[in-house]
Amino acid sequence: MSEIVPEDYPRIEFREETKVEDCESVRRIVESSAFFSPEEVSVAVELLTERLTKGLESGYYFLFAEHDGRVIGYTCFGPIPCTRGSFDLYWIAVQDEFRGLAIGRELLSKTLRLIETIGGVRIYIETSSRPQYAPTRAFYCKNGFEQEAVLKDFYDHGDDKIVYSRTIRQF
Repeated sequence: MSEIVPEDYPRIEFREETKVEDCESVRRIVESSAFFSPEEVSVAVELLTERLTKGLESGYYFLFAEHDGRVIGYTCFGPIPCTRGSFDLYWIAVQDEFRGLAIGRELLSKTLRLIETIGGVRIYIETSSRPQYAPTRAFYCKNGFEQEAVLKDFYDHGDDKIVYSRTIRQF
């Protein structure tokens, strides 16, 4: 059964290959949310730089969503060292003007399939407890993630770290 796509829905293509020019795209996308500090934005770009420098040995994998040749969203994920099949989703972000079009859901779905393909069993995501992240937490729950832990005052006083997980497949 084919999905009906509205005329105004952007045509999205996905790619795993990383390119040097993706560094500026990642910076632009993460900054567009206005949620992240300059240090956090730098970390997002740093993970991509690490992948560009070391390849798969970096432990960082990427999936990019493009519209008309422009990167408008991405995920960054990787295996958790010393675990059997556990992965972290480090980043999932969509350019501000493309939010609300299910691009994040599609990125997440494709990322889960990629993780399963490379041996992943469970995926973990962490986020802040600040009120501005309520839509992010709702997104995770709506997409099958369950809250696993709350680390009080992790990021700052009154800003807890909330960890979510989802089983991709059984061992």
